[in-house]
Amino acid sequence: MEKTDASSAAAAAAAAADAKISSIFIYPVKSCRGISVPHAPLTPTGFRWDRQWLVVNQRGRAYTQRVEPKLALVEVNLPAEAFSEGWEPTKTSYLEIKAPGMDLLKISLCKPPKVSDGVSVWEWSGSALDEGDEASKWFTNYVGKPSRMVRFNAASETRPVNPV
Repeated sequence: MEKTDASSAAAAAAAAADAKISSIFIYPVKSCRGISVPHAPLTPTGFRWDRQWLVVNQRGRAYTQRVEPKLALVEVNLPAEAFSEGWEPTKTSYLEIKAPGMDLLKISLCKPPKVSDGVSVWEWSGSALDEGDEASKWFTNYVGKPSRMVRFNAASETRPVNPV
């Protein structure tokens, strides 16, 4: 029995050594479309820019595509240099958001100052950075319900990542 386990482990290790990554997708806004990127810097919480924003209802609960399927049509774009190691946003760096029938929404990549408490997604809850009234109006109009766009607040919260 032990020999079979050792053989299985060796086969799995050999397969892992031959594994190749064919593409990387990040999802800057949870439940919206992803972006295919050639490379993505790693941070303590995963790929940089991945799931940093989310759209929440008036109670601070995150919308998902299960509840709001229209979010699947929301396209997001980041500057190409945002995926370069060591790059930091400037005042002219934006997350761009577009959807059918909506004007382009630009969100500054510099951190917003307003903190929203009581934000939750699945089992996680905590504070987030509110992206302001323009983003709120855009998503409220698009979803058809009162909405806010918030950003993960790395300064005060941690988001556990499975180390495996």
